[in-house]
Amino acid sequence: MTSPAEPAQPRPAGDGPAGAVQPPTASYRLQLQPAFTLRDATAAVPYLAALGVSHLHLSPLLEATAGSTHGYDTVDHSRVSEQLGGEEALRELAAEARRHDLRLIADVVPNHMAVPVPEQLNQPLWHVLRDGPDSPYARWFDIDWAAQPGPVDAPGRGRLLLPLLGGRLGAVLDELTVDGDVLRYHDHAFPLRPGTEGLALPELLERQWYRLAWWRLARTELNYRRFFTVNDLIAVRVEVPEVFEATHGTLLRLHAEGLLDGFRIDHPDGLADPRGYLRRLARATGGAYTVVEKILTGEEELPADWPCAGTTGYDALRRIDGVLTDHAGAGRLTTAYQQFLDGSDTPGASAGPPCADPHPAAAAGRRGRAQLTAERGELAAEVDRLVRLAGRICAAEPALADHAPWELRGALHRILTAYPVYRPYVRPGEPAPEAAAEHLRTALEQRGDAPAGPAADTLELVGALTLGRLGSSAEKDEFVVRFAQTASAVAAKGVEDTAFYRFNALTALNEVGGEPARPGVAPADFHAWCEYVERHWPHTMTVLSTHDTKRSADARARLAVLAERPRLWADEAAAWTTAAGPCPDRNTAWLLWQTLVAAWPISPERLVAALLKAAREAKLQTSWTAPDAAFEQAVTDYAHAVYGNPGLLPRIEGLVRAIAPYARANTLGGALLHLTVPGVPDLYQGSEEPLYTLVDPDNRAPVDLGALAVRLTDSASGRLTEPPGPAGDLAREKLHLTTTALHLRRERPLGGYRPLGAHGPAAAHLLAFRRGADVISAVTRLPYGLERSGGWRDSTLDLPAGPGPWTDRLTGRAFDPGPVPLAALLEHYPTALLTRPQEHA
Repeated sequence: MTSPAEPAQPRPAGDGPAGAVQPPTASYRLQLQPAFTLRDATAAVPYLAALGVSHLHLSPLLEATAGSTHGYDTVDHSRVSEQLGGEEALRELAAEARRHDLRLIADVVPNHMAVPVPEQLNQPLWHVLRDGPDSPYARWFDIDWAAQPGPVDAPGRGRLLLPLLGGRLGAVLDELTVDGDVLRYHDHAFPLRPGTEGLALPELLERQWYRLAWWRLARTELNYRRFFTVNDLIAVRVEVPEVFEATHGTLLRLHAEGLLDGFRIDHPDGLADPRGYLRRLARATGGAYTVVEKILTGEEELPADWPCAGTTGYDALRRIDGVLTDHAGAGRLTTAYQQFLDGSDTPGASAGPPCADPHPAAAAGRRGRAQLTAERGELAAEVDRLVRLAGRICAAEPALADHAPWELRGALHRILTAYPVYRPYVRPGEPAPEAAAEHLRTALEQRGDAPAGPAADTLELVGALTLGRLGSSAEKDEFVVRFAQTASAVAAKGVEDTAFYRFNALTALNEVGGEPARPGVAPADFHAWCEYVERHWPHTMTVLSTHDTKRSADARARLAVLAERPRLWADEAAAWTTAAGPCPDRNTAWLLWQTLVAAWPISPERLVAALLKAAREAKLQTSWTAPDAAFEQAVTDYAHAVYGNPGLLPRIEGLVRAIAPYARANTLGGALLHLTVPGVPDLYQGSEEPLYTLVDPDNRAPVDLGALAVRLTDSASGRLTEPPGPAGDLAREKLHLTTTALHLRRERPLGGYRPLGAHGPAAAHLLAFRRGADVISAVTRLPYGLERSGGWRDSTLDLPAGPGPWTDRLTGRAFDPGPVPLAALLEHYPTALLTRPQEHA
């Protein structure tokens, strides 16, 4: 299972791997797809260079399933996707980028490949289906051959379960046909094992190295590891050197030729050995700029021995959103939400205190995890594989004997349900990190979800196995690795893709890596995190919107205002629900209203798509595997009825207008923080202007970069040198702020991070910091509370003395060193980006 232990290689403190190339100053994510190809990206290069980024961040480049809009379903690692334009188009893009002094970062998908339709599109998998465990490609895929009886003439060899039939095998036999050496089922095609072509269909099926089965059997009988619960993404064993070389050869060649300069690593938590993988990649690239999509939970830190520049930035998203969110107000909003669900939606119901511990969001997360790992849960097959493995370990040693399978399963269920982070990072043959031991202790201290749980000695046994503390053997080492991989799937699917669709008090908190049970981040904690990043991961990526965020940054900026006005929101949600008539589900109604506010104006089609996805992911009234057509139709009808209510839409639009000044402050404040805190800001396509998108596929639609280029030219012509009118123009303001900060980053390196404190009665509403001696960022936080308390009044910010005055890059106004009234500094914008001549220019 695992690659040989490798000697520790120290990572230079505060830097990426030794020999790393110059890190980006900022990157821009382009979501490539048939509707936006590499040639479209090439046409956008002049605009993106003018915007001020240094790198283009490209979604996966290798050949994916036909029509893929994301590229994470790779079918061929040997070539750049022809539907994106092929390698020729990539070379054209790289050449045009270099002419504009830009470089390319590519998204890498090491964890899985597609099980495509037709199946021959994935040739390595095709060979495995044909030749079984004897195929030279059998080592590519993470298959438990022993979990399924083999062909009738080789029952001990095993075979691969393919759960894709629309019904039980007996019910669809007449839909299977043989065409030469291929077995067909509608659009599917499967190779026949050599020598079985002429057999009658029943015997032919019994002699294949795969078992065609009803799709519903996947959750309990699947015997290949997959990406989370996605059956058509089969896990790849990239820890095997030959598999790494085959799956990364094209990208490494393109890097060696200078076409690619850096890499984003998708889902490293699915890998058997993330550290070993990153070391192998660093050696192969000479230390290319590399970031990993590692989701850090709470105060969890990225392992210090990973040779990479940092994460893809969800930890930054949580802090930036958090420092602009009212902690106490979010608690009161949770109280209002719970009262609404109970039917206590009388006006003013949200005036009560914040909810008490344990927080219902945390409880929802535990329930989501528990449901996934239950005996018939969506990850039951993965847990059962661990049970079988633990059973074999126990049977091999008398000292470990007599732990019943049900007890082993109960222990795994309890630990996986309560595990506080995505996964441990234990490598066979090495002592378990203290963090992994602490996370296990936390999980074991949680009460089980059933009165009669597993025996204490069984819990102790399974816990010791997860940490590799019972010695080393092939099966014990495999358990260490497989538990970690399973834990990450449980966390992702049980929390982010279940609980975050169930608990909707303030949906802006329900993002990847988010903690709705701990809303808000205190300014002191925000500054401490920034200082930590600067010391340890100065070139980590930071993000606010991505292809995976459930709501874009500007949609969340609107919703953050609701935390400052929980009573207003509770009253409006209650009134709207009454006006709309009987709703299919009160939780759905609350979600519907927040979705309308977040994405306004939004079409009925976009709204319904988001609501139905949320309902299916929540798995309460309907689901992807057991859709309830009546409930889904009721949700659809309810949403459409909102648009037909002549009195309701104006009231919704009126609330959006009422909170717009405060949402503007959050949007511009979040953007400036993103662009000036330590790290490398990664902008998602279109987010340089206000972007109000929802969960995929809504957020993955192509963006008209040509129109953005025209508007950038307009702003560069001087239209924003004058203060905006009373209503402002948020699109122009955000574009102006973004390009101003990006050009500043390219013009000069941002120096050391140092918090700045304001003085006066409204000091808590300013978040400010220095970057070196010559750059200051200042943003307004909790703008409604600021206005309600009387504005800035006599509050000031001390501008440090030095060479010349400070100039606000956003307005062109100059300020002398010393105390400056915040009312003057932030007269026209809720943010300020101040610079002065560099001391050693």
